[in-house]
Amino acid sequence: MQPRALRALLTINVVLYVLWIVLFRHIDATAVFVLNHLALNPGLPGILFEPWQLVTYNFLHLEAGFWGLLHILFNMLWLVWIGREYEELHGPHRLMALYLIGGVGGGVLSVLLAGLAPGLFGGIIHGASASVLGVLTAVAILYPYKSIALLFIGTVRLIYVVIGFLVLDLLFLRGSSTAVAAHLGGALFGFLFARAEGKGIDLSSWARIFFRERRRRAPARREADEGWLSRLEGWLASRGTPADRAPSSPRRSPLTPLRSLGGSVETETAPESEVDRILDKISEQGYDALTDEEKRILYEASKR
Repeated sequence: MQPRALRALLTINVVLYVLWIVLFRHIDATAVFVLNHLALNPGLPGILFEPWQLVTYNFLHLEAGFWGLLHILFNMLWLVWIGREYEELHGPHRLMALYLIGGVGGGVLSVLLAGLAPGLFGGIIHGASASVLGVLTAVAILYPYKSIALLFIGTVRLIYVVIGFLVLDLLFLRGSSTAVAAHLGGALFGFLFARAEGKGIDLSSWARIFFRERRRRAPARREADEGWLSRLEGWLASRGTPADRAPSSPRRSPLTPLRSLGGSVETETAPESEVDRILDKISEQGYDALTDEEKRILYEASKR
């Protein structure tokens, strides 16, 4: 089962897509309402009177046929591939906040560019691509060693995948149908979100209202339920290093320093003594005190 925020996002997007394809688009009144009031119409001053469009368009995939199916399919697949691990590490409220901030950012940039070049950026915009690019960009910035395997290409770092998407957008710019402005805005706001998070600025606390806090489980049970974190706990135990040796803190747990998302990195295995030194440094100074090289060593060690 998918985690809570991801499950909610997938459900909303897929249900609305099915309702649109099967029912709403065939009824003139509902079709006109959705296109004029829920999809993003970035022209001024109309958007100023219906600002909710900056949110609602992120959940609508209104293109019918094969290409419309591919649109929602790949948006949802990318969200699962990247968003699942991010939510497991940071909580459902952060994924939800990142999704919405990326989408709103894409909408804001679309409105700005539509005002400057309405003939190029003034069309109706819909789809989750801006939000998904926001998630991908934030994860790529927070975890620069995160890689993903692509068919016919091989393993590629996520940051290069994001750059590739944006470059293709610009190369094939051919009018508002490509929603290039929304994609660029989503990526930009995902980047800003990651930078803020790296500096300890919490932009996601407001999204907690969407998720009731569950009763905290015992640490051992919680870690055992967190996929790759349980494997990491076993790795620490096999080395005779207590997983709970770092002091408790409201901002980071003992396993937070080892929260890098899955991926492939070409590197030599670090000696056990070097890993021990890095873990000691985390216990004393926290994860943010590590150098990029120390983070890379810990990233690789956590996969063994």
